[in-house]
Amino acid sequence: MDDVHCGYETDERELLCDYIDEALTEHGVDVAALTSRHGLGRYQLTDKWRNW
Repeated sequence: MDDVHCGYETDERELLCDYIDEALTEHGVDVAALTSRHGLGRYQLTDKWRNW
């Protein structure tokens, strides 16, 4: 957490997004296909719920 903004640093956000992507992939989710069906880019999967 960032003490000034009470949020995550950019590199921490990127690591978290990579972790989510890897976890989904390891459990058989085709992230590229999932996001494509919703008109999103692969790395926009969590945008709806992001507030960091």
